[in-house]
Amino acid sequence: SRVPRTKMAAASGPGARELFAEGLLQFLRPAVRQLDRHVHSVRESQVELREHIDSLATELCRINEDQKVALDLDPYVKKLLNARRRVVLVNNILQNAQVSGDRGFGGPRAPPVLTGHFCRVQERLRRLNHSVAKETVRRRAMLEAGGYQGK
Repeated sequence: SRVPRTKMAAASGPGARELFAEGLLQFLRPAVRQLDRHVHSVRESQVELREHIDSLATELCRINEDQKVALDLDPYVKKLLNARRRVVLVNNILQNAQVSGDRGFGGPRAPPVLTGHFCRVQERLRRLNHSVAKETVRRRAMLEAGGYQGK
């Protein structure tokens, strides 16, 4: 059956778009909340990792100072500090993605309709995932080649 033109126009008006956007948000919200919980969990473990790196670097410096034999642990401390810097960087990226994602999905500053925030967050997460996978492959190859050199 054919829908009259006036009903079609009403169905595609601003109210229909808001209704569609709200329905889409309701559909996506559980997945986004689950992703947000995972990001939060990763951020917590990254903070814990950063604290362990700091503790280990401090301990290496103390061991280096207490050694009677000249044992140069500075390169290892530098590697730990570089690893810490990367952990902080990833944590900042995750935090920014999480904050941007909150705005697009009913967070404290959520717009009334779906905006491009989700698409930008999704793209940033895709790029982050790609970078992490690339770095993992690179490090695995270095480890298998016989020695980790660090950056």
